[in-house]
Amino acid sequence: PQLKAGFEKHLAQTKGHIERVEQVFELHGVKAKTVNCPAIDGILEEADDVSGDVEDKEVLDAALIASAQAVEHYEITRYGTLIAWAKQLGRSDCANVLAKNLKEEEATDRKLTEIAESKVNLQAAE
Repeated sequence: PQLKAGFEKHLAQTKGHIERVEQVFELHGVKAKTVNCPAIDGILEEADDVSGDVEDKEVLDAALIASAQAVEHYEITRYGTLIAWAKQLGRSDCANVLAKNLKEEEATDRKLTEIAESKVNLQAAE
């Protein structure tokens, strides 16, 4: 239940992240457009492959957390880079908007670690 609730909360946060990224594009006078991300697609494909091979629910939860954290780490890296570029270009307005997303991604990663280390990994190891 805790893991599912965490994923649902992050899904709602992600919608806010999209709105903020669109806001940054608007600050540049450009309309944002959707593009595929091969890196994230690869992480999700790997997660799908692993989940299809795992029958034990506890092991599956541990694998899902690992995959979710791989996505989080990718997003953290990208937001960090975008913030650095925005600052370099003198766009603190954009950097500040993106920093909100970064802060939430880092918090999600910490929460996933907490769930994994306090419960899920222990159950998966049994």
